[in-house]
Amino acid sequence: MKKLGLIYNPVSGHALFKAKLDPLIDLFQRHGIVLCPYRTRGGGEDDLGRFLCEICPDGVLAAGGDGTVHAVVNAMIESDADIPLGILGSGTSNDFATHMGIHGDWDAYVERIAADESRRVDLGLLEGHGQYFVNVVSAGMLTGIAHEVKSAYKNALGKVAYYLKGIGEIPRLRSFSVQITADEVCYEEELFLFVIANSPVVAGMRQIGQDISIDDGMLDLLAVKKTGLPQFMSVAADLFSGKPVTDRENILHIRAKSFKIHAEEALHSDIDGECGPPLPLYVRTLPLALSVYC
Repeated sequence: MKKLGLIYNPVSGHALFKAKLDPLIDLFQRHGIVLCPYRTRGGGEDDLGRFLCEICPDGVLAAGGDGTVHAVVNAMIESDADIPLGILGSGTSNDFATHMGIHGDWDAYVERIAADESRRVDLGLLEGHGQYFVNVVSAGMLTGIAHEVKSAYKNALGKVAYYLKGIGEIPRLRSFSVQITADEVCYEEELFLFVIANSPVVAGMRQIGQDISIDDGMLDLLAVKKTGLPQFMSVAADLFSGKPVTDRENILHIRAKSFKIHAEEALHSDIDGECGPPLPLYVRTLPLALSVYC
């Protein structure tokens, strides 16, 4: 029988995945696949790389939100496990899975996994930190909200909790000076925030920009330049309604293979919804480095 590792976060989303575990195991077994579950504990106590090395699976499933997918992908690379990744989105935010079209009908998804249907996609790497990201790295205004919203609120309100927290941050709107080097081209800007994205789905917003691809060997930087509050609110309204903003006058959009980003003040980054390292950041793309069941 084919063997898959199943790494699941028991508290992500509405903490309901635990109730789906036995039916999921049964569903996979009926397709000739045995699951080896691993329950995450968080707080740095997990050793996912060792788990993958010891069970030697044919593929691995990540059940949780973007943070769980991030942890699993980093464990796969750490353990040299070049095997397909499946995503069972059960978190508050499932941006990468949403872009991949992986949501809703798990029965159909299991059939595709059993048929070994997969595609290769790009990854991002934070040089000097040894961290890989699947979807996005960001810094500035609003980007740390995921860490400040309590789990109880996220479970009860879902993405609405993020938006409510974001509204509360707007009165503290503050810009920062940044130097960006993108494939050796230099920019100096005053920004409110920036994201370096692998897919166009970020923070629940389904289309932050046009022609952003997960398999083109490039990353897309989108930044909101310093502007007045009405202009900022206009950009936010477009993003929340699913309209791309890459052509807006107060948006900086750069597509490149690598970025170096320095700020004049101390700023921490966010990486796939988790706390990331402080700036400066050195980011580059790893073309087609990950195989994903789709």
